[in-house]
Amino acid sequence: MSSDRTTETEVLVVGAGPAGLMLATELRLSGVDTVLVERQDRRPDFCRGFNLNARALDLLARRGLADRFLAEGWQAPHAPTAGLPVTLDLAGAHTDHPFSLGIPQTRVEELLEDHARDLGTDPRRGHRLDDLTQDGTGVTATIGTAGDTYRIRAGYLVGCDGGRSTVRGRAGVDFPGTDATRFSLLGDVELADPDALPFGMTAGPGGSVFTIPRPGYVRIVTEDPTPPERKDAPVTLDQLRHAVATALGRPVELRAPRWLTRFGDAARQASRYRAGRVLLAGDAAHIHPPAGAIGVNVALDDAVNLGWKLAATVRGTAPAGLLDSYHDERHAAGTQLLASTRAQVLLAEPDDRTAPLVDFLTRLAGDPGVLRALAEAVTGLDTRYPMRPETSHPWLGRLLPDLALVTPTTRTRLSALLATGRGVLLDLAPWPSLAETAAGWRDRVDIVPARCPEHPDLLAALVRPDGHLAWVRTSASGDDAGLPEALEHWFGPS
Repeated sequence: MSSDRTTETEVLVVGAGPAGLMLATELRLSGVDTVLVERQDRRPDFCRGFNLNARALDLLARRGLADRFLAEGWQAPHAPTAGLPVTLDLAGAHTDHPFSLGIPQTRVEELLEDHARDLGTDPRRGHRLDDLTQDGTGVTATIGTAGDTYRIRAGYLVGCDGGRSTVRGRAGVDFPGTDATRFSLLGDVELADPDALPFGMTAGPGGSVFTIPRPGYVRIVTEDPTPPERKDAPVTLDQLRHAVATALGRPVELRAPRWLTRFGDAARQASRYRAGRVLLAGDAAHIHPPAGAIGVNVALDDAVNLGWKLAATVRGTAPAGLLDSYHDERHAAGTQLLASTRAQVLLAEPDDRTAPLVDFLTRLAGDPGVLRALAEAVTGLDTRYPMRPETSHPWLGRLLPDLALVTPTTRTRLSALLATGRGVLLDLAPWPSLAETAAGWRDRVDIVPARCPEHPDLLAALVRPDGHLAWVRTSASGDDAGLPEALEHWFGPS
């Protein structure tokens, strides 16, 4: 049945995975009317991933959310990686959370959805996007349900609807990249003999099998020796048994499958993350090999970068080009992500040609500085956005550490100041002229006089709502040069 009814909202988010849920919370934090539609009636029974990395935890902490995830996961002091026989220790990395958090993606989504609902998001499960059209003032989306079709008129629409994004296709955005050339099978199963496969990597004459312990079952990953022509064809338990036996040269009895799937090493990235009033985030903007367990994490990263910029655009306070900076910053970060994951796949290949490279990188990783750089690269902790004006300060453009601060009335941390989703100007000297210079931006930026005992050289800092440092002063002999330019560049005219 079709309906002529049309509802209105400021932003329509399509897809209730990590990107869509996080984006909805960011928009609602700024008071933006947000509708979230998800084609699936309920969250799937299986779990795609089990990892929040250090950067994702840092970003969640900037909204006061990290503790609820930390309370439910287990910590490992290294970054997941593939291809190198070294552990990427996160000690000394540029992060407040030098560990990876083991937590099911399904639970991550549940916690984010709870928070989105608390903030007033309107989530609609079993509602799929069938079509969209846009004009100079908004986007009209046709939404289908089990028994009805209706329209939503939104100022902006964001596709967070996965690698086969309907939004991306309807918006006419190209998705260039490389097709998969190798495939692996993944199975959540039980071992008839728990001693038949040790946890971790087991090598055999025909390949290797990676076994991950899960509560009541194991996750097995191994190469697919005979992928079908149709890559999305269902995987059977017999196929997984055959693949394990081919790799190890011996049978292993598997039973009680909970989830069986196939994945490849395809790598693609949307040519643009913004097409008029339609934007893309998460897997809708990029797909990549699963090396480094980065998928959920980069989805959250996209959402946190986009949320405050889109909110300011909706509210009419954004400077020219602010929304376009989402593409500029996250497309570049996505390019680095694809390079990192593809490199890990190449290093993991059982190829004599890559063995010298693996050996070379392994020896380099013996240096703590190189090891730290590798860990930051595979987790995105090295993300640095261009700022204006540019200076040589090592923190500029990066996620500012969660500074311990002493204000005139209390002790606090930077993350507590950013939890509202507003920009923050830290006056750490204090400077009589600083508040006067920034007075015209008080409706968008919180000016906070404080002391920072751990970093006495830090005298003033402008922090974007996503936690990235936009301007900094460390010289007592300096003035407020560059501050008005930075404020106007990120927050609009005074």
